[in-house]
Amino acid sequence: MTSDKLQQILQQGEGLEIEFKTSAFELNKDAFESVCAFLNRRGGHLLLGVNNNGGIEGVIENCIPDIIHNIVTNANNHQKLNPPFYLSPEVIDIDDRKIIHLYIPESSQVHNTNGRIFDRNDDGDFDITKHADQVAKLYLRKQTTYSENNVFPYLELADFKPALFKRIRVLAEHERAGHPWMEMSDDELLRSAGLYKKDPLTGKSGYTLAAALLLGKDETIMNVLPHYKTDAIVRISNPDRFDDRDDIRTNLVDSYDRLMSFIGKHLPDKFYQEGEHRTSLRDRLFREVISNLLIHREFTNAFPAKLIIEKDRVYAENWSRPHGAGLIDPANFAPFPKNPVIAKFFNEMGRVDELGSGVRSTFRYCSVYTPGAHPQFIEGDIFKTVIPLKNIGKTTPVKESGWPQVRRKVRRKFGEKFGESSEKILLVIFRSNGLSASAIGKEVGISSRAVEKQLARLKDLGIIKRVGPDKGGYWEISDLS
Repeated sequence: MTSDKLQQILQQGEGLEIEFKTSAFELNKDAFESVCAFLNRRGGHLLLGVNNNGGIEGVIENCIPDIIHNIVTNANNHQKLNPPFYLSPEVIDIDDRKIIHLYIPESSQVHNTNGRIFDRNDDGDFDITKHADQVAKLYLRKQTTYSENNVFPYLELADFKPALFKRIRVLAEHERAGHPWMEMSDDELLRSAGLYKKDPLTGKSGYTLAAALLLGKDETIMNVLPHYKTDAIVRISNPDRFDDRDDIRTNLVDSYDRLMSFIGKHLPDKFYQEGEHRTSLRDRLFREVISNLLIHREFTNAFPAKLIIEKDRVYAENWSRPHGAGLIDPANFAPFPKNPVIAKFFNEMGRVDELGSGVRSTFRYCSVYTPGAHPQFIEGDIFKTVIPLKNIGKTTPVKESGWPQVRRKVRRKFGEKFGESSEKILLVIFRSNGLSASAIGKEVGISSRAVEKQLARLKDLGIIKRVGPDKGGYWEISDLS
């Protein structure tokens, strides 16, 4: 959150979507009552280190790690907050003091804390546990607003893909060692993930639409949602029709893999250093785009989700429940969950981060993948994401202070007539590790087959080496000293 946005919240004062807590050295005992109330109502901002009048008192710096640990641990504890919900505290410096900011989105489920249900109005948090009519209205509003919670009483475990349960457990274990899913039966896993509910209208219980979409067999999904599909299209050589297409009508877990493979098939990659590790820039960027396309979608509408690759852009679009209109500003927007249960499930598998981070990550990675360009997120009935590709075929400017030395070493070792095309290939590798043979060929002006032969020759001469596997690795110039 920016300091300007924070100042606006402070000036606005406490209300339906804003709550202040002092929490100078520990988390207020009633803090999770506000968390619960925000989840049940319309979401909101919880600021720790601020008094009731909006005065900044600050949180003692040495106490911040314990307070944040307390928030994260309790948010994932069924006994404290049920069902659990992922929260991401943010520490903000203002007026030489530190406050902790929590953005809490509206949830698609009814939550309780310490066994009590809280709702929110302009005057604060209210315990409605013993008010049966208010509780019933709350459940009804959630059920009718979030279609992912639609209950299908006749769905059985046999309607889900057995192999998928094994896959998601592996993904979750890789993300967090000792993940609770590892010790659960398939039914226990579904229930713990909020995929089994009671319909307040009919009184019947069953697995939900979210369960079918995440783990259902293809025929199961078509039975509960006949219009469901995701269309992946390439329109470059033939813009009026398509060059390639994948009509995807399977579960969301496999849909993610197929869309990532489709992107990998048709777009070049760029590897770059992130911290101490090299990573695929293309995968980091389109992980966010594809996750957003699959997760934040109104599935009950027949409009198909689309991922379209064109000559100068990639754009994704899906039907949405808008909470605004026009371009989204990453520095000043309030994320709103379209399908919180599905999003939480993807988060457990490590395929999406906390709510709102995807927009910021897409801006960060896009500016590197397509130098000088920025993505667009357009809110409306149809939510659109646009990734420009205008500079994708161009390498970044060569580091002139480094390349001449490399060229001299190669010529000294292998002679002046080393080969013009080989030298151009080395220059491309020097500029940008991780390009495919076809992408290198476009840079040099030769076929990808000719590039592959040259790469094999350069490897045999010890000029370049392969780092990582054949798929997912990259070429690097060897130490020629």
